[in-house]
Amino acid sequence: MTTHTTPTPRFDMIGIVVSDMAASVAFYRKLGLDFAEGAEQEPHVEVTLPGGLRFALDTEATIRSFMPEWQPPAGGGRIGLAFLCADAADVDAQFEALTAAGAGTELKPFDAFWGQRYATVLDPDGNGVDLFAPLEGRA
Repeated sequence: MTTHTTPTPRFDMIGIVVSDMAASVAFYRKLGLDFAEGAEQEPHVEVTLPGGLRFALDTEATIRSFMPEWQPPAGGGRIGLAFLCADAADVDAQFEALTAAGAGTELKPFDAFWGQRYATVLDPDGNGVDLFAPLEGRA
């Protein structure tokens, strides 16, 4: 007797709907994501991260092309992304570079009680993007 099992789906991609593709591509490039040249003009872009997970951006128009009634959610805090920085000083440097380039801020860099240097900037659509690194001696 042969039994068939259903394969387990594999987590493969994080996708974000964006209101301004060029602004979002520029923001995530500053965090090291290597989008292809010309991605700013595309309705859907993605990049494969180390380890194989994909990160994708879709314009609001792309989503409306197959869901005409779609509206962006009101308010923020619906998704959180976190980028590991080289060290505590790099958290501060990344925060300064991103905010100097126009990123909004949610949390200025601070030494968190859980042992990390931590900050949160906002991408062009108001999504929180955490920057963190273990504090020296607390890794």
